[in-house]
Amino acid sequence: QVQLVESGGGLVQAGGSLRLSCAASGGTFSIRAMGWYRQSPGKQRELVAHISSGGSTNYADSVKGRFTISMDNRKNTVFLQMNSLNPEDTAVYSCYADAYLVTTPWSDFRSWGQGTQVTVSS
Repeated sequence: QVQLVESGGGLVQAGGSLRLSCAASGGTFSIRAMGWYRQSPGKQRELVAHISSGGSTNYADSVKGRFTISMDNRKNTVFLQMNSLNPEDTAVYSCYADAYLVTTPWSDFRSWGQGTQVTVSS
């Protein structure tokens, strides 16, 4: 129904930056919010950042001041600008979208991307 495709992951040295993108497609839908989770071995899955279609944002304490989430409503795309990266940021980053199809506007659902690997070397 709604597909999410992430891009922008890769290998970066500590102190560097990466910009992740996640584009939603697959039908006529409306997005209420989008965001990013991350998961690494031995760690809990963590909500990194969240943004509503109205522009309100929330961040994990571990990334505040370093990461910025934004959304292009026209393109149904969410971005995560990651600065001052450190090895602890190494994880698989997955985006999500809270949305509804115009044919069933009473039924919200969450769609997930496949994830993109971010590796920060020290």
